[in-house]
Amino acid sequence: MNILAFDIETIPDVATGRKLYGLDGLSDKETGQAMFAKRREQTGESDFLRHHMHRVVAISAVLRREDSLRVWSLGEPDSSEADLIRRFFDGIEKYSPTLVSWNGGGFDLPVLHYRMLHHGISAPRYWENGSDDQSFRWNNYLSRFHERHTDLMDVLSGYQPRATAPLDEMAQLLGFPGKLGRHGSEVWDQYLAGKIGEIRDYCETDALNTYLIYLRYELIRGNLDEAGWKRETELVRKTLREANKPHFNEFLEAWK
Repeated sequence: MNILAFDIETIPDVATGRKLYGLDGLSDKETGQAMFAKRREQTGESDFLRHHMHRVVAISAVLRREDSLRVWSLGEPDSSEADLIRRFFDGIEKYSPTLVSWNGGGFDLPVLHYRMLHHGISAPRYWENGSDDQSFRWNNYLSRFHERHTDLMDVLSGYQPRATAPLDEMAQLLGFPGKLGRHGSEVWDQYLAGKIGEIRDYCETDALNTYLIYLRYELIRGNLDEAGWKRETELVRKTLREANKPHFNEFLEAWK
């Protein structure tokens, strides 16, 4: 079975903001500030933008396939949003993996849906619901209660919104590094500062935390025994050591 744990990072879609709110003439930074202010007016508190107001700037993944494990960010730092999204869904077309996320059903996938609609990106395998492939009838990517997309936050909370937990806290609770002092709210400022590499690194560590929690989930389900758990986590450590990248080394140092 192919397992693909993933995470996305987003910024305000300033082109949409200018169109919907009449913000022509403002810089990207000013447009983003206006979009956040508009959202605070709507909610009375939060400036977290609605899903269709986001633009994807990074997609990172952990792919467990056959005897290999790979951790990477799709495309290149200067890849277009359309290219990143196309690569993600091309991977689903090729491998039909079990997608694993933390709040992917509540955020990541709806954002990707809107953006693939915007760019006209085709992904028939992803949208399959059993009409052409009967194996997808009772287990597809779109159903909340199917396993082909396993939203760990959703499943572990018993599908109860009041019982959900943040990825960072859950990872640390299980002895994993968590977000290492970083936060998704910093991504917009990092993007404006041209720090796309740091955004991609941060996204990769989120995907790693998600994958490690998934391994623990497989342990409590009985799909991994203790020996299998140790084998799979050691493969993660080995993969990160061999990659020898600063953010992976920091992750390993925090993972004692």
